[in-house]
Amino acid sequence: MKELKNITPDKSKTALISEALEEYLNKKRREKLVSLKGKIKIEYDWKGEEEKELLSVKEEVKGYGRKRNR
Repeated sequence: MKELKNITPDKSKTALISEALEEYLNKKRREKLVSLKGKIKIEYDWKGEEEKELLSVKEEVKGYGRKRNR
């Protein structure tokens, strides 16, 4: 605790403990994600999604200049 207080003297003991617990939880979450490497297969067609998005934008741009029927 003294070492933490020296590094960050402006924080209370409660704030230091909360920050340490949050950092610990983040570390464990990262470890869990890393442990899944190679165990999960995700097939995502990002090129296809990108093409759909570009077509959508092109259609939107085409319709923008048209006169509206009143």
